[in-house]
Amino acid sequence: MKTAVLLLAYGGPDSLDDIPAYLLDIRGGRATPQELIDEISHRYAEIGGYSPLLRITRSAAAQLAERTGLPVYVGMRHWAPWIKETVAQMAADGIERAVVICMAPHYSTLSIGAYRKRLDEALAQVDRPFEVIFVESWHTQPDYLAAVATNVQATLERYDAAERAEVLTVFTAHSLPEFIIERGEPYDRQLRETAQLLADRLALPEGRWMFSYQSAAKTGVPWLGPQIEDLLVDLAERGETKLVVAPIGFIADHVEVLYDIDIGVQQIAAEHGVRVERPPMLNDSAAMVTILANLTASALESTPEPTA
Repeated sequence: MKTAVLLLAYGGPDSLDDIPAYLLDIRGGRATPQELIDEISHRYAEIGGYSPLLRITRSAAAQLAERTGLPVYVGMRHWAPWIKETVAQMAADGIERAVVICMAPHYSTLSIGAYRKRLDEALAQVDRPFEVIFVESWHTQPDYLAAVATNVQATLERYDAAERAEVLTVFTAHSLPEFIIERGEPYDRQLRETAQLLADRLALPEGRWMFSYQSAAKTGVPWLGPQIEDLLVDLAERGETKLVVAPIGFIADHVEVLYDIDIGVQQIAAEHGVRVERPPMLNDSAAMVTILANLTASALESTPEPTA
Protein backbone atom coordinates (compact mmCIF):
# COMPACT_ATOMS: atom_id res chain seq x y z
CA MET A 1 0.00 0.00 0.00
CA LYS A 2 1.18 3.52 -0.72
CA THR A 3 1.60 4.78 2.84
CA ALA A 4 2.10 8.32 4.13
CA VAL A 5 2.08 10.30 7.35
CA LEU A 6 -0.22 13.25 7.99
CA LEU A 7 0.70 15.72 10.73
CA LEU A 8 -2.20 17.83 11.99
CA ALA A 9 -1.71 21.09 13.88
CA TYR A 10 -3.91 23.95 15.02
CA GLY A 11 -2.80 26.58 12.54
CA GLY A 12 -2.01 30.23 12.98
CA PRO A 13 -2.11 33.48 11.00
CA ASP A 14 0.67 34.28 8.57
CA SER A 15 0.31 38.01 9.25
CA LEU A 16 -1.70 40.48 11.32
CA ASP A 17 -3.99 41.02 8.33
CA ASP A 18 -5.04 37.35 8.55
CA ILE A 19 -6.33 37.55 12.11
CA PRO A 20 -10.00 38.46 11.41
CA ALA A 21 -10.38 35.51 9.00
CA TYR A 22 -8.44 33.23 11.35
CA LEU A 23 -10.72 34.08 14.28
CA LEU A 24 -13.79 33.69 12.07
CA ASP A 25 -12.81 30.08 11.38
CA ILE A 26 -12.05 29.35 15.03
CA ARG A 27 -15.46 30.77 15.98
CA GLY A 28 -17.27 28.63 13.43
CA GLY A 29 -18.28 31.56 11.26
CA ARG A 30 -19.67 33.69 14.11
CA ALA A 31 -18.77 37.37 13.88
CA THR A 32 -15.80 38.34 16.05
CA PRO A 33 -16.14 41.41 18.29
CA GLN A 34 -13.64 44.10 17.31
CA GLU A 35 -12.35 44.12 20.89
CA LEU A 36 -11.29 40.49 20.55
CA ILE A 37 -9.71 41.09 17.13
CA ASP A 38 -7.72 43.96 18.63
CA GLU A 39 -6.64 41.88 21.63
CA ILE A 40 -5.47 38.92 19.53
CA SER A 41 -3.79 41.24 17.04
CA HIS A 42 -1.86 42.84 19.89
CA ARG A 43 -0.69 39.45 21.12
CA TYR A 44 0.57 38.43 17.70
CA ALA A 45 2.19 41.81 17.18
CA GLU A 46 4.12 41.26 20.41
CA ILE A 47 5.52 37.93 19.16
CA GLY A 48 6.51 39.17 15.70
CA GLY A 49 3.21 39.50 13.83
CA TYR A 50 2.63 35.88 12.82
CA SER A 51 2.54 32.31 14.08
CA PRO A 52 5.69 30.18 13.63
CA LEU A 53 3.63 26.99 13.95
CA LEU A 54 3.43 26.15 10.23
CA ARG A 55 7.15 26.66 9.67
CA ILE A 56 7.96 24.45 12.64
CA THR A 57 5.52 21.71 11.61
CA ARG A 58 6.76 21.68 8.02
CA SER A 59 10.35 21.42 9.20
CA ALA A 60 9.46 18.47 11.44
CA ALA A 61 7.57 16.88 8.53
CA ALA A 62 10.55 17.20 6.19
CA GLN A 63 12.86 15.61 8.74
CA LEU A 64 10.34 12.84 9.43
CA ALA A 65 10.08 12.06 5.72
CA GLU A 66 13.85 11.74 5.53
CA ARG A 67 13.92 9.55 8.64
CA THR A 68 11.10 7.17 7.61
CA GLY A 69 11.27 7.22 3.82
CA LEU A 70 7.54 7.97 3.74
CA PRO A 71 5.85 11.04 2.28
CA VAL A 72 4.77 13.34 5.10
CA TYR A 73 1.98 15.88 4.69
CA VAL A 74 0.87 18.77 6.90
CA GLY A 75 -2.71 19.91 7.50
CA MET A 76 -3.92 22.76 9.68
CA ARG A 77 -7.26 22.91 11.45
CA HIS A 78 -7.82 26.66 11.38
CA TRP A 79 -5.54 27.99 8.64
CA ALA A 80 -3.75 27.05 5.44
CA PRO A 81 -2.78 24.47 4.46
CA TRP A 82 -6.30 23.38 5.45
CA ILE A 83 -6.86 19.73 6.36
CA LYS A 84 -9.37 19.35 3.51
CA GLU A 85 -6.84 20.68 0.98
CA THR A 86 -4.09 18.40 2.21
CA VAL A 87 -6.37 15.35 2.18
CA ALA A 88 -7.41 16.16 -1.39
CA GLN A 89 -3.74 16.37 -2.39
CA MET A 90 -2.98 13.05 -0.70
CA ALA A 91 -5.83 11.37 -2.53
CA ALA A 92 -4.63 12.85 -5.81
CA ASP A 93 -1.14 11.50 -5.06
CA GLY A 94 -2.57 8.01 -4.75
CA ILE A 95 -2.05 7.60 -1.00
CA GLU A 96 -3.82 4.43 0.17
CA ARG A 97 -3.03 4.52 3.88
CA ALA A 98 -1.94 7.27 6.28
CA VAL A 99 -0.75 7.42 9.85
CA VAL A 100 -2.35 10.57 11.26
CA ILE A 101 -0.67 12.28 14.22
CA CYS A 102 -1.96 15.40 15.93
CA MET A 103 0.78 17.65 17.23
CA ALA A 104 -0.74 17.53 20.72
CA PRO A 105 -0.33 14.55 23.07
CA HIS A 106 -3.55 14.65 25.14
CA TYR A 107 -7.06 13.68 24.03
CA SER A 108 -10.27 15.68 24.21
CA THR A 109 -13.20 15.79 21.84
CA LEU A 110 -12.65 19.57 21.69
CA SER A 111 -9.04 19.16 20.60
CA ILE A 112 -8.06 15.84 19.03
CA GLY A 113 -11.70 14.99 18.36
CA ALA A 114 -12.07 18.20 16.38
CA TYR A 115 -9.09 17.26 14.22
CA ARG A 116 -10.64 13.85 13.56
CA LYS A 117 -13.96 15.46 12.62
CA ARG A 118 -12.32 17.71 10.03
CA LEU A 119 -10.29 14.79 8.71
CA ASP A 120 -13.40 12.61 8.30
CA GLU A 121 -15.25 15.46 6.56
CA ALA A 122 -12.33 15.89 4.18
CA LEU A 123 -12.12 12.17 3.41
CA ALA A 124 -15.85 12.13 2.61
CA GLN A 125 -15.24 14.70 -0.14
CA VAL A 126 -12.58 12.79 -2.10
CA ASP A 127 -13.31 10.14 -4.72
CA ARG A 128 -10.79 7.67 -3.33
CA PRO A 129 -10.53 8.06 0.46
CA PHE A 130 -7.52 6.41 1.99
CA GLU A 131 -7.31 4.23 5.08
CA VAL A 132 -6.51 6.14 8.27
CA ILE A 133 -4.51 4.96 11.26
CA PHE A 134 -5.32 7.73 13.72
CA VAL A 135 -3.09 8.20 16.79
CA GLU A 136 -5.55 9.49 19.40
CA SER A 137 -3.10 10.31 22.19
CA TRP A 138 0.55 9.84 23.09
CA HIS A 139 0.81 11.45 26.52
CA THR A 140 2.90 8.61 28.00
CA GLN A 141 5.08 7.96 24.95
CA PRO A 142 8.57 7.35 26.39
CA ASP A 143 10.42 9.54 23.88
CA TYR A 144 8.06 12.45 24.57
CA LEU A 145 8.51 12.12 28.32
CA ALA A 146 12.28 11.81 27.98
CA ALA A 147 12.56 14.85 25.70
CA VAL A 148 10.42 17.09 27.89
CA ALA A 149 12.22 15.92 31.03
CA THR A 150 15.58 16.73 29.44
CA ASN A 151 14.45 20.26 28.65
CA VAL A 152 12.97 20.79 32.11
CA GLN A 153 16.15 19.51 33.78
CA ALA A 154 18.27 21.90 31.73
CA THR A 155 15.96 24.73 32.76
CA LEU A 156 16.17 23.81 36.44
CA GLU A 157 19.94 24.05 36.07
CA ARG A 158 19.65 27.73 35.13
CA TYR A 159 19.30 28.21 38.87
CA ASP A 160 22.40 27.95 41.02
CA ALA A 161 22.86 24.56 42.66
CA ALA A 162 22.48 26.10 46.12
CA GLU A 163 19.01 27.49 45.31
CA ARG A 164 17.67 24.61 43.22
CA ALA A 165 15.85 23.04 46.16
CA GLU A 166 13.78 26.23 46.38
CA VAL A 167 12.57 26.00 42.77
CA LEU A 168 8.95 25.03 42.18
CA THR A 169 8.13 23.40 38.83
CA VAL A 170 4.69 24.09 37.39
CA PHE A 171 3.54 22.00 34.42
CA THR A 172 0.87 23.68 32.27
CA ALA A 173 -1.54 22.89 29.46
CA HIS A 174 -4.27 24.70 27.56
CA SER A 175 -7.46 24.92 29.60
CA LEU A 176 -10.77 23.63 28.23
CA PRO A 177 -14.35 24.07 29.49
CA GLU A 178 -15.12 22.16 32.68
CA PHE A 179 -17.96 20.28 31.05
CA ILE A 180 -15.46 17.88 29.48
CA ILE A 181 -14.97 16.42 32.96
CA GLU A 182 -18.70 15.80 33.26
CA ARG A 183 -18.54 14.00 29.92
CA GLY A 184 -15.91 11.67 31.30
CA GLU A 185 -13.23 12.76 28.86
CA PRO A 186 -9.62 11.78 29.67
CA TYR A 187 -7.97 15.16 29.00
CA ASP A 188 -7.45 16.26 32.61
CA ARG A 189 -6.48 12.76 33.75
CA GLN A 190 -3.97 12.35 30.93
CA LEU A 191 -2.36 15.71 31.66
CA ARG A 192 -1.97 14.94 35.33
CA GLU A 193 -0.56 11.52 34.46
CA THR A 194 2.02 13.15 32.20
CA ALA A 195 2.92 15.64 34.93
CA GLN A 196 3.35 12.85 37.49
CA LEU A 197 5.51 10.78 35.14
CA LEU A 198 7.71 13.80 34.42
CA ALA A 199 8.03 14.59 38.12
CA ASP A 200 9.09 10.99 38.72
CA ARG A 201 11.67 11.10 35.93
CA LEU A 202 13.06 14.35 37.29
CA ALA A 203 12.97 13.12 40.89
CA LEU A 204 11.11 16.26 41.91
CA PRO A 205 10.29 16.14 45.63
CA GLU A 206 6.66 16.01 46.67
CA GLY A 207 5.42 19.54 47.09
CA ARG A 208 8.00 20.98 44.68
CA TRP A 209 5.91 20.54 41.56
CA MET A 210 2.35 21.34 40.52
CA PHE A 211 0.02 21.22 37.55
CA SER A 212 -1.88 24.26 36.28
CA TYR A 213 -3.93 25.33 33.29
CA GLN A 214 -3.37 28.32 31.06
CA SER A 215 -4.88 30.26 28.16
CA ALA A 216 -8.56 29.89 29.11
CA ALA A 217 -10.94 31.70 26.78
CA LYS A 218 -13.75 34.01 27.85
CA THR A 219 -16.80 32.06 26.73
CA GLY A 220 -19.23 32.51 29.59
CA VAL A 221 -18.76 28.97 30.94
CA PRO A 222 -16.31 27.75 33.61
CA TRP A 223 -12.93 26.53 32.38
CA LEU A 224 -10.54 24.10 34.02
CA GLY A 225 -8.19 25.61 36.56
CA PRO A 226 -6.29 26.81 38.38
CA GLN A 227 -5.09 29.33 35.80
CA ILE A 228 -1.36 29.95 35.86
CA GLU A 229 -1.79 33.72 36.32
CA ASP A 230 -3.90 33.27 39.48
CA LEU A 231 -1.66 30.51 40.75
CA LEU A 232 1.42 32.67 40.27
CA VAL A 233 0.01 35.41 42.49
CA ASP A 234 -0.95 32.86 45.16
CA LEU A 235 2.51 31.31 45.05
CA ALA A 236 4.18 34.71 45.39
CA GLU A 237 2.07 35.45 48.47
CA ARG A 238 3.26 32.12 49.92
CA GLY A 239 6.89 33.10 49.37
CA GLU A 240 7.61 31.06 46.25
CA THR A 241 9.94 33.25 44.19
CA LYS A 242 11.71 30.73 41.94
CA LEU A 243 9.65 28.89 39.32
CA VAL A 244 10.05 26.75 36.24
CA VAL A 245 6.85 26.95 34.17
CA ALA A 246 6.85 24.05 31.74
CA PRO A 247 4.09 23.76 29.13
CA ILE A 248 3.46 20.05 28.53
CA GLY A 249 0.28 20.23 26.47
CA PHE A 250 2.09 22.22 23.77
CA ILE A 251 4.73 20.84 21.44
CA ALA A 252 5.72 23.94 19.48
CA ASP A 253 6.15 27.66 19.91
CA HIS A 254 2.98 29.61 19.21
CA VAL A 255 0.99 32.39 20.80
CA GLU A 256 -0.04 30.47 23.93
CA VAL A 257 3.62 29.97 24.76
CA LEU A 258 5.34 32.98 23.24
CA TYR A 259 2.77 35.47 24.55
CA ASP A 260 0.77 33.86 27.37
CA ILE A 261 3.86 32.53 29.17
CA ASP A 262 6.80 34.56 27.89
CA ILE A 263 5.03 37.93 28.12
CA GLY A 264 1.83 37.63 30.17
CA VAL A 265 3.12 35.36 32.93
CA GLN A 266 6.50 37.09 32.98
CA GLN A 267 4.85 40.47 33.50
CA ILE A 268 2.90 39.17 36.51
CA ALA A 269 6.02 37.47 37.83
CA ALA A 270 8.00 40.72 37.63
CA GLU A 271 5.26 42.59 39.49
CA HIS A 272 5.42 40.06 42.34
CA GLY A 273 9.17 39.53 42.57
CA VAL A 274 9.09 36.02 41.11
CA ARG A 275 11.67 34.61 38.73
CA VAL A 276 10.13 32.37 36.03
CA GLU A 277 12.14 30.21 33.65
CA ARG A 278 10.52 28.30 30.77
CA PRO A 279 11.96 25.24 29.01
CA PRO A 280 12.18 25.34 25.21
CA MET A 281 9.41 23.65 23.26
CA LEU A 282 10.26 20.49 21.32
CA ASN A 283 9.46 22.25 18.02
CA ASP A 284 11.29 20.57 15.11
CA SER A 285 14.17 19.22 17.19
CA ALA A 286 15.76 15.84 16.58
CA ALA A 287 13.97 14.63 19.71
CA MET A 288 10.60 15.64 18.26
CA VAL A 289 11.36 13.87 14.99
CA THR A 290 12.26 10.73 16.95
CA ILE A 291 8.91 10.93 18.79
CA LEU A 292 7.04 11.19 15.48
CA ALA A 293 9.06 8.42 13.84
CA ASN A 294 8.40 6.02 16.70
CA LEU A 295 4.71 6.92 16.82
CA THR A 296 4.54 6.18 13.10
CA ALA A 297 6.33 2.86 13.45
CA SER A 298 4.11 1.77 16.34
CA ALA A 299 0.95 2.71 14.44
CA LEU A 300 2.01 0.76 11.36
CA GLU A 301 3.02 -2.26 13.45
CA SER A 302 -0.39 -2.30 15.10
CA THR A 303 -2.20 -2.15 11.75
CA PRO A 304 -0.34 -4.37 9.27
CA GLU A 305 -1.12 -4.26 5.57
CA PRO A 306 -3.83 -6.67 4.47
CA THR A 307 -2.54 -9.74 2.65
CA ALA A 308 -3.82 -10.58 -0.80
